Amino acid sequence: MACERLSFDGWIAAAGTGSGTRVVVGHWPHSPFGPFSDVMLERADGWRVLLAPTSRTAQYIAGIYHFDEVRTGPVSVRRRDRVWDVAAGPLALCFTVGCRGALGLALRSVPRQLARRPLWAAVTDVPARLMAGVRTRGSSRPGWRQWYAVGDLWPIIAADASFDGTDLGPLAPVVPPVRFGFGSAPTTPALVRVLSTVERAGPGTA
Repeated sequence: MACERLSFDGWIAAAGTGSGTRVVVGHWPHSPFGPFSDVMLERADGWRVLLAPTSRTAQYIAGIYHFDEVRTGPVSVRRRDRVWDVAAGPLALCFTVGCRGALGLALRSVPRQLARRPLWAAVTDVPARLMAGVRTRGSSRPGWRQWYAVGDLWPIIAADASFDGTDLGPLAPVVPPVRFGFGSAPTTPALVRVLSTVERAGPGTA
């Protein structure tokens, strides 16, 4: 049976906070589920939470990644120049991005058609691990394969976040690494332009 392959085109933002909570936001204007956003959050005690807008997206994401709790409800992402506002149930996050650096410029120089290919993800996987501590291809669960085509990167230079009305503290590195899946997130808070491709092997497919 043929593999099922779905692509999600958008942005991923990752930021740590002074409280130890780390937040990863996915904003997907183009996806098989239509435009949507989601939030993956890991508290200092290791409790992992998914905030997804619908039961359909929640079921799909939770089937690929690992969470201790899944909540469904509206997830809103608004962009105002360099400022991004995220509202997802108990989470309120506002972050500001700075100017892209050398890595962002290098990523922008890669032709988009090349960057989308699985072979390119394989080529960039080792440099990504060495430079940023992340993976560009791998698997979070048996039977699934994923790869990321990264097209741009901006540093996150400021953030305000609260969860259930409690301030999460100032912007901090994404340390320790989040444990949702194989890819983790850069240690330095960042906003990444990305095409995420997820492939599920059919029965009997190696």
